[in-house]
Amino acid sequence: MKALLCQNFGNAQSLSLKEVATPSFADNQVLISVKACGVNFPDNLIIQGKYQFKPVLPFAPGGEVSGVITALGSKVTQFKIGDRVLALCGWGGFAEQVAVEANRVFPIPDKMDWIMAAGTLYNYGTSYYALKQKADVKIGETVLVLGAAGGVGLAAVELAKKMGAIVIACASSEEKLEICKAKGADFIINYKTEDLKEQIKKLTANKGVDIIFDTVGGEFAEPSIRSMAWNGRYLVVGFASGTIPQLPFNLALLKGCSVIGIFWGSFAEKEPVESYKNMTEIVQWLLTGKLKQHIFKIYSLENAADALQDLNDQKVIGKAIVKVGNWEDDAIVSASTLSNKKQITDGDNVESPVVFKDKTELKKNIGRSLGKTDWFTISQERINQFAEATLDYQWVHIDVEKAQSFLPGGKTIAHGYLTMSLASQFFYQLISIEKLNSFINYGVNKARFISPVQVGSEIRMTAQISEVEEMPNGNVKLFLNCSIEIKGQEKPAYVAEVISMLF
Repeated sequence: MKALLCQNFGNAQSLSLKEVATPSFADNQVLISVKACGVNFPDNLIIQGKYQFKPVLPFAPGGEVSGVITALGSKVTQFKIGDRVLALCGWGGFAEQVAVEANRVFPIPDKMDWIMAAGTLYNYGTSYYALKQKADVKIGETVLVLGAAGGVGLAAVELAKKMGAIVIACASSEEKLEICKAKGADFIINYKTEDLKEQIKKLTANKGVDIIFDTVGGEFAEPSIRSMAWNGRYLVVGFASGTIPQLPFNLALLKGCSVIGIFWGSFAEKEPVESYKNMTEIVQWLLTGKLKQHIFKIYSLENAADALQDLNDQKVIGKAIVKVGNWEDDAIVSASTLSNKKQITDGDNVESPVVFKDKTELKKNIGRSLGKTDWFTISQERINQFAEATLDYQWVHIDVEKAQSFLPGGKTIAHGYLTMSLASQFFYQLISIEKLNSFINYGVNKARFISPVQVGSEIRMTAQISEVEEMPNGNVKLFLNCSIEIKGQEKPAYVAEVISMLF
């Protein structure tokens, strides 16, 4: 079989394509005919002898594969020959066949193509574990992602946004930041041209960020942790800069924050049940379009060294994949064109309202985007009506002349609770439930008023089903992650989890 071998520790260009023997496999292993292999940051470290594990030379890099099981060890009972799988092999993936421990192999559904499968485990697995199990992200919290355009970073942007967070994406070029915005980042920072600490201060109104997702390390670590909010969580994911930072730990003391290491491979090995739950959710989100991978480029096995070099040179945005063999699949066409198309932010292509046959159907759609409403213009008349209804006659809302002299832009500002109250109106544009008697507004969790809404502004709401709770009496409590945005502004006006009771 063919394999791209590392015969001596060095850089990507020192690798060479060789004919080698088919791997032998142990009783607890399976032999996989490789269809595709993900390209990841540890691959470059491992061929340089700088990773936590040093394989015996010679070996092929590549730790994340998709393919077909062609042989089974005598103790393997959960798989059969012919099963379509993805696997964490550690190394050996840049080859036509690889042997992998059965507990590091996962079945993949028929609808998942080889390219999607090979780009799933490492990026989404790492990011979801970090944000879910270690950071315990809450709706409305602010997540700063360093190295946001890399594979793991871009997955973190996408997942954090899906989990209801406000996302600040940091990268080194405008091209990379555009992809981050397309993935849902609320704010962007070019840390090559902008002062990271000052921009964080500005974007958070001096409050700081709740969570830092750091794939870079190096010079950006200290200004980031200095920008941490009280009780924040600093996630140490990787060191793409090549420099492990020396953080002054008095900052952790002063900020009351936690510094948390993220080693997803050990999590998958030591907590397999939780890891499997994570992967099940991720696979379903990918298949239903709730997550959308950004494939930078598909390389042949013969050109796999170029993939590692491009990754090392920070050219890769999202995920690079090595295709092994000459198999054909329609998915290759769509995947290879992704790098030339602007990605669609979740919800942009959802037809509204989303119609459900009855309230019980909602349970099957947790995590589903409900899209976006039409734009709604905030008029002075509407602001005055709200002031009369609430007896809130503050001049910033109703005194047009004074506002011209003292407020930014010379415009009055809508009541924050006026913006919040429009969520009910927007609700009807986003969702329709048949066989429903009525619904009531039940409550709001973790509401935050982010940006003032000036008179004349246009606003709209995006929403996503976050939870459905069935009550003993047959009624349903519906939870929606909602964000009200202002046209022309990156910063949202309002974010919250809105709760409705359905009868």
